[in-house]
Amino acid sequence: MDRERDATFMRRALALAERARGLTSPNPLVGAVVVQGDAVVGEGFHRAAGQAHAEIEALDAAGTRARDATLYVTLEPCAHHGRTPPCAPRVMAAGVRRVVAAMTDPNPLVSGRGLAALREAGVDVTEGVLAGEAARQNRAFVTAMRRGRPHVTLKGAVTLDGRIADAEGASRWITGDAARARAHRLRSESDAIVVGIETVLKDDPRLDVRLDAPWPREPYRVVLDSLARTPVGSRIIAAGTSARAIIAVGERADSARVAALGARGATVVRCPGRDGRVDLAKVLDWLATREVRAVLVEGGGEVHAAFLDAGLVDRVAVFIAPLVLGGRAPALVGGAGRALKDAVRLEAFEITPVGADVLLEADVTSSRPY
Repeated sequence: MDRERDATFMRRALALAERARGLTSPNPLVGAVVVQGDAVVGEGFHRAAGQAHAEIEALDAAGTRARDATLYVTLEPCAHHGRTPPCAPRVMAAGVRRVVAAMTDPNPLVSGRGLAALREAGVDVTEGVLAGEAARQNRAFVTAMRRGRPHVTLKGAVTLDGRIADAEGASRWITGDAARARAHRLRSESDAIVVGIETVLKDDPRLDVRLDAPWPREPYRVVLDSLARTPVGSRIIAAGTSARAIIAVGERADSARVAALGARGATVVRCPGRDGRVDLAKVLDWLATREVRAVLVEGGGEVHAAFLDAGLVDRVAVFIAPLVLGGRAPALVGGAGRALKDAVRLEAFEITPVGADVLLEADVTSSRPY
């Protein structure tokens, strides 16, 4: 088979999948293209959980032209019942001659079953075309499936010398309008946004998604608050559905404070403690039970350090402004610091100008699941 031809149509499928970024969780992004000869006769992408899968959209668009055609899909067709019926039987029924899948499903309970069913039915199956691109597109889903916990991105806005606020604690605004809009796009791609109690007490953030058009999904707003100090009137509770404000408290949290937060409508989760703080791994475990795939950690510096020290950061997204503060202003990462030989190492950099600022994104080397 012509690998470059396969790659061309797979790139189209990946581009289709990207249209639904931030809308499909807990499902992955998936795109599909049906090709008859050299002509695209059907396209589709998964738009949201519970809606038709990409293969079904593409096959519906192709109709009878799907017979003896090639189906390009960014993730193997499913062979199990979930929110929708399995796709593999529909592919067979359509008379598709060949299926090209970028990658197998990373869910260990189902991985390979769809492709195996197609092969058993006599369909010619090719897998691994642009597999790296497909895995990166679904990095949060891949991490969740392979590690049993959400994918964690550490996000911050810093000056050129790495400061997240000035010496007086002022941080509004380090970056410009374009960078702040892009930060809300990062929120829209996440299932939960996490901050520490000090950020809540100091900034009273909303942690919601504010884009040009109303965003249809509401990420969980999570506070790491071992002693239940979150004010009942804080904007983190009032910014949206109150039950989606998650206050993760420790075992020593005052019962009256916990009750007051619950009465306000917030969801209070008691978690085991570690070193006087809420155990971050337990918080992620709880979120995983709610089908959270992608977590955005917005700080501050001590929270960033805690996640890094626990080995729970998979990716960083840092907006860098053309400013220098110096002095004793707080840094992106607090804590005790590390020896140079123990530094957290990053790879696969993406650097994007955003207005007058720059967005730097990279994977934590030891955390890359693909």
